[in-house]
Amino acid sequence: MGTALQDKSALVIGRGSGIARAIVEAARAEGAQVIVAGRDAEKLHDAYDGELRAEAVDVTDEASIQALAKAIGPVDHVITTASARARGLLPDLDRESLLKSFDTKVIGPVMLAKHLRVNESFTLFSGVAAFKPAVGYLGVAITNGAADFLTRSLSLELAPIRVNALSPGVIDTGIWDALGEQGKQDYFEHFRTHNPARRIGTVEDIAQAAIFAMTNRFLTGVTLRVDGGEPLT
Repeated sequence: MGTALQDKSALVIGRGSGIARAIVEAARAEGAQVIVAGRDAEKLHDAYDGELRAEAVDVTDEASIQALAKAIGPVDHVITTASARARGLLPDLDRESLLKSFDTKVIGPVMLAKHLRVNESFTLFSGVAAFKPAVGYLGVAITNGAADFLTRSLSLELAPIRVNALSPGVIDTGIWDALGEQGKQDYFEHFRTHNPARRIGTVEDIAQAAIFAMTNRFLTGVTLRVDGGEPLT
């Protein structure tokens, strides 16, 4: 147990698993009083065994964000992990999926910053595709690139509140289970043997970066690339 966030409040927006959960647990370990929020408040409440206050929010709905702001009042730190990936080759991309991607990961954080009363820091998510484009990830790349630029813009708009972003590389979360056991193993092996870190990232790697972003009082307007050096290859 640490004390870096003792007597501080933190709002973590996202699911009750994966990266969002790791950030929640890391913040609690540092003494923070954590509120979780997502589309299904009841599901989130159950995911944390009823130990945390859970609120409903749809980051693509401004009225929902306003309701959340009214419900929770001022908060010291905000972290939003919400995303909607628009994967696929250019001929397969549709306008609806691209709009949803931007609405969730770019416009959503803008509205959160507009309505939430944040005392100290605001952390959002970009991603490795912004810095290493790849065929089939055009929608993901342009969304994450916009989130990266948003980070710098918001850091000026909200100053002295600090605004930073995290940019994960390939992280071992349940999202890759859809590839099947062998497919996931092959995918991970490729990245593990090619990136400079020579391993796949963990949700704990991202959570540690989130704590750093929340607690380093001279860090703002920065996208922390927690990606094992993948863009260098």
